[in-house]
Amino acid sequence: MAGLATPGMTMPEVDSSKTKADEKVDYKNLPCPIPFEEVHREALLSLKPELFEGMRFDFSKGLNQKISLSHSVFMGPMELPSQSSETIKIPTAHYEFGANFLDPNLMLVGRVMMDGRLKARVKCDLTDNLTLKANAQLTSEPHMSHGMGNFKYKVNQDYCAQLKLANGAFFGGSYIQSVTPHLSLGGEIFWAGQHRKSGVGYAARYETDKMVATGQVATTGMVALSYVQKVSEKVSLATDFMYNLPSRDVTASAGYDYILRRSRLRGKIDSTGCVAAYLEERLDMGLNFILSAELDHRKKDYKFGFGLTIG
Repeated sequence: MAGLATPGMTMPEVDSSKTKADEKVDYKNLPCPIPFEEVHREALLSLKPELFEGMRFDFSKGLNQKISLSHSVFMGPMELPSQSSETIKIPTAHYEFGANFLDPNLMLVGRVMMDGRLKARVKCDLTDNLTLKANAQLTSEPHMSHGMGNFKYKVNQDYCAQLKLANGAFFGGSYIQSVTPHLSLGGEIFWAGQHRKSGVGYAARYETDKMVATGQVATTGMVALSYVQKVSEKVSLATDFMYNLPSRDVTASAGYDYILRRSRLRGKIDSTGCVAAYLEERLDMGLNFILSAELDHRKKDYKFGFGLTIG
């Protein structure tokens, strides 16, 4: 019969040495890992959208290829601290003016609020291997202004090192290394001189084309785990787990990220009974409509917001 080996015939052998050679890992050419502070990036993107309550309007216009201006208006309630279980809110409104400068090697972002606060961010590629990131907030209130600088150093493609400096005598450093094409390991250390506190943390990240799993632990008593499954190019499912040893607080959440042709929908539910959803709808080129909702049944706190983004 056709397809069956007859006596005296030999079947071709598979070259196993060639297959093993194709699967051999080149440890001298590993991928560059993401920075230590962004190991949970995919999970945060799905589970921590920019939820808001009230009305938001954002308008931006480019003056040329590098400079653009922005205007933001927000109207909604502001929560006040209270000793009771009920949430106290008062109506507020504020306006924000911004200016941006974008260049391949330099990025400058500034924001001015109605109450006089000034926020600024800087990103500058000092060399091919050294990048400076800085952010600051200036306010007239005493002891409320702060700033932080971050130096990112990368010589080879398989590791990333960072040094952080901030007011309040804060010093920190982190290092993350790719050990296989899919696994990266890292650690961090910090010292807050103003509060006389220090800590050491470790993190692991495993990533493939279909999933991302991360774990992080620190001597401060914090444990964070996250997992993201890429069901398809448009659908992702995410979950995370947080444990705080000093306060004995444990929270877990599960969410989704669904990208449609003209919209993006993200949602989550956590162990405290809080349900949230965030929708971004593209109405036209440069025109987006935003819907935000968060329901906390235990606290009886319900937040709804809508917004419009132009530019």
